[in-house]
Amino acid sequence: MTNTTLLLNADPLILQALREDISSEDVTTNAVMPEKRLGTVELICKQDGVIAGLQVFERTFQLLDPDTKVEFYAKDGDEVKNKQLLAKVTGDIRVLLSGERTALNYLQRMSGIATYTHGVAALLEGTKTKLLDTRKTTPNNRIFEKYAVTVGGGYNHRYNLSDGVLLKDNHIDAAGGVKQAVEAAKAYAPFVRKIEVEVENMDMVREAVEAGADIIMLDNMTHEQMAEAVAYIDGRAETECSGNITKENVKAITDIGVDYVSSGALTHSSPILDVSLKNLTVL
Repeated sequence: MTNTTLLLNADPLILQALREDISSEDVTTNAVMPEKRLGTVELICKQDGVIAGLQVFERTFQLLDPDTKVEFYAKDGDEVKNKQLLAKVTGDIRVLLSGERTALNYLQRMSGIATYTHGVAALLEGTKTKLLDTRKTTPNNRIFEKYAVTVGGGYNHRYNLSDGVLLKDNHIDAAGGVKQAVEAAKAYAPFVRKIEVEVENMDMVREAVEAGADIIMLDNMTHEQMAEAVAYIDGRAETECSGNITKENVKAITDIGVDYVSSGALTHSSPILDVSLKNLTVL
């Protein structure tokens, strides 16, 4: 997920978030600032971490008023420190006040994901294993959250159900087995799409290899089971391990030699990075 892709698709989602927060008017702001007045406010980091989503933060204000200007002192992917000045926002004070929470919600959430991802990815440095996200994302926020993963040093798994074939346990049960599920996927899916199969034991690993799966996901296996599976697969398919992978346990799998490790925790359990708009000044 690139910054360009994010910005090309973000506007309708940001507008929806703004409508959620301003259904008819901002009563408080309109009470204290009935007329347009120019002002400036500072974006300040309140924790150490990795910043992500600065352009989304800026775009939130510009969708309310395109004349809003943001001067940045950091860029996405930077490691930032507590009390660091990240940006100054200048514009109609009514816009600064009304857009504040929505803009910060995006920036805090995305920076939290980037920060957590950065910490997990650091534990995989020096290995062949790449860190992947999952589809366990907040509804209508996937594009923001998957972008934040890449800023933090992770990689995106498929974006949605149209991106590729991932045969999970229920798909396999529906098809009648691993072999049948892979055969059905090969018959239906265009040849340019890889076929990934989720397996839970060595019998399923053998079936997936024999059926010609491109990627085999080792789901919720023990360390010993995963090591045995990778040795058996022996390069005949790419390998991925998954299942409750977190910052606390990811290092334990680095000796297995899997190609990928996927972690839903990157997007569903990352705490926010605390940032704030302070020191509003009327110009």
